Amino acid sequence: MTNQVDTGQAYREIDRWDRGVGWIGRPDEKMQRASHALVGDEGGVWVIDPVDARGLDDLLAELGDVVGVVLGLDRHKRDAARVATRHDVPVYIPEWMSGVATELDAPVERFGGTLGESGYEAFTIRDASFPPWQEVGLYHREDGTLVVPEAVGTVSFFCAPGERLGVHPMLRPVPPRDALSGFAPDRILVGHGAGVTTDAAAALRDALDGARRNLPGAYGKALKELLS
Repeated sequence: MTNQVDTGQAYREIDRWDRGVGWIGRPDEKMQRASHALVGDEGGVWVIDPVDARGLDDLLAELGDVVGVVLGLDRHKRDAARVATRHDVPVYIPEWMSGVATELDAPVERFGGTLGESGYEAFTIRDASFPPWQEVGLYHREDGTLVVPEAVGTVSFFCAPGERLGVHPMLRPVPPRDALSGFAPDRILVGHGAGVTTDAAAALRDALDGARRNLPGAYGKALKELLS
């Protein structure tokens, strides 16, 4: 590995369990962009939507060898190419995701219903032209880990008062119930904020059921924070 980033800014660790870890690469950002490293069934490490940070390679080395970097949302190019290049691995994107591969300065591999030999099932959360949005979810049934890059999150502007997990503000009028309601995970890893590791299935159910009902409170809270 070469060219380890030195931003002068260290990550904040989140979501650690025996088969992975998460981090927020820029802890001072309001968006709280979260990234994750998942240990696959084959022992390799899959890095999801990474934001690079000082000391990141040491964190990844604790888990094993990186075998791939995964793009979970078409807008989450972030530092995927840089991390992939440094570890000499491809960036993996869903076979149906368009308009992304040519924008990545790294080799690209496509994946379908499973993410390599990781044990994670891949499923489409959203593939829409309006608003433009291509998002893939990952789920490991034995481990109980659900990865949702964007449709739900825990950062403040996602959540109405009283919510532990909230639907993305743009999706609250049409929450992704069809894509997400069939899961009962032990933990939910999200692309904005720390994950949900306690009563995760209930938090997901409440987020989907209350997306429209809690919309006024969520929008009012977000507007107040924006103006503060």
